[in-house]
Amino acid sequence: MPKTEPPVTHRLISVDFLTTSYRVVGKVMIPHSGVIGMLNDTTTSFLEVIDAKLARVHMPTKLIGEYKVIDLVKSNIFAACLIRREDVGPQALARGGYQNVVKYPLRVTAQVYELEGTLEWTGRFDFATIMVEGIRDFVPLYETTLTAILIPSLRIESPAVLFNRHQIDLLALIADKQT
Repeated sequence: MPKTEPPVTHRLISVDFLTTSYRVVGKVMIPHSGVIGMLNDTTTSFLEVIDAKLARVHMPTKLIGEYKVIDLVKSNIFAACLIRREDVGPQALARGGYQNVVKYPLRVTAQVYELEGTLEWTGRFDFATIMVEGIRDFVPLYETTLTAILIPSLRIESPAVLFNRHQIDLLALIADKQT
C-alpha cells in the first residue's frame, strides 16, 4: 500500500508588516485560515517572521537589519500588506459570513498612516459595528494604498491589507467626501 503524505495545512507567504516605528518585510507560516486567521487568533499574542528585513518608518529605504527570525507583538502591528488577495484567507472568514457583500470605498487614518481601499462588508456601513463587532482585531481592506502621513515616500499599494482596528483614528466613506 503506497504511503500518502498528510495534507499541508500551513504555507509560507511574504508579508509586509507596519508598526508605528518600523516596517518589517518577511515570510510567515500561515494556517488554512490565512493571514486573517493567524492575526485574529486569540490563543497567541505574537507571530514569527522568517527572513525578516527591518527598516525604520522615517527612513523606509534604509535597511537597518536582517534577521533569520523575529517575533512581532500582534497588538502593535498597524497593518499587514499582502501580495495576493487570496492570502487573506477564506472569504467566509474575511467577510464574517456568507451573506451578500457591499463594497465601501474608505479612507482609514491613524497616527502614522493613511489607508485608502475598499471594505467588503455585509449590510450597511456602520462605524460602531465595524469597530466593535466580533472578536477580530484585524479587518481586511482591498485594493489598498497605504501612505505614511509625514513620509509620503513610504507608499505601499497592495491587493489586500489587514489593518488593526484598535489603532485607527477614523473611518470615512469616500462617497461622503465633499468636493
